[in-house]
Amino acid sequence: MTDAHQRRYQDVAAELRELIRAEGLQPGDRILTERQIALRLGVGRSLVRDAIIMLEVEGLVQVRQGSGVYLQEDAAAIVSEPVEDDIGPFELLEARMVLESAVAGLAAATVTKSDIIAMRDTLEDERHSITEGRDDYQSDQRFHLLIAEATQNGVLVKMVSDLWDLRNRSRMWAQLHSRIFDDTYRNRWLDDHQAILDALRARDGQRARQAMRDHLEHVRDTLMQLSDSDDPDFDGHLFSNARSAQAF
Repeated sequence: MTDAHQRRYQDVAAELRELIRAEGLQPGDRILTERQIALRLGVGRSLVRDAIIMLEVEGLVQVRQGSGVYLQEDAAAIVSEPVEDDIGPFELLEARMVLESAVAGLAAATVTKSDIIAMRDTLEDERHSITEGRDDYQSDQRFHLLIAEATQNGVLVKMVSDLWDLRNRSRMWAQLHSRIFDDTYRNRWLDDHQAILDALRARDGQRARQAMRDHLEHVRDTLMQLSDSDDPDFDGHLFSNARSAQAF
């Protein structure tokens, strides 16, 4: 990762630390809402969410679901070690949206019968995992890697694999998921996977690209909704339409 790519949400986290100091907030105080932070700093809400997750991992703030973000009771947390080598979950998802939609479009032209069978079997494993209530995303990951492998391009396989490795090693991603208690979204994501497989089976590159883009947008939007720390009546924004359009 370049410094610019790695540091953007960290810059927002640094501005939040300074804001906490400047306003003289005390342990237990509620900080600004995510929407207020986004407007004050002039950044997107997903970037604010990554910054808050980073501060949560560091121990500076505590996120109370449906209530807001509060300064930790332990005042010493404000000087805790920063999370230097991690990556924001929503930053990671944006990268996956750009890469994996293109990969799916290419895979539609090169996919083989054995690829389709392997993907179908993997979706069946994913379905069983959801039905049995297992907190297991191995089949999800395997499905995405199989699509990359269907391109017959080793560089693309490694790029997709590397993004998943970043996700699996990320303390920030684990922190995000620790705040999510509703797993009904997994069936919706399984339906998305089936739509991608159907497009690949039809060898329709445009449809496959769109299905993958739609899926990862659903993942992003679902995680934004399920991890919302603000009041349930909060009417926040996600990515701007212009930013989404530029990504594709």
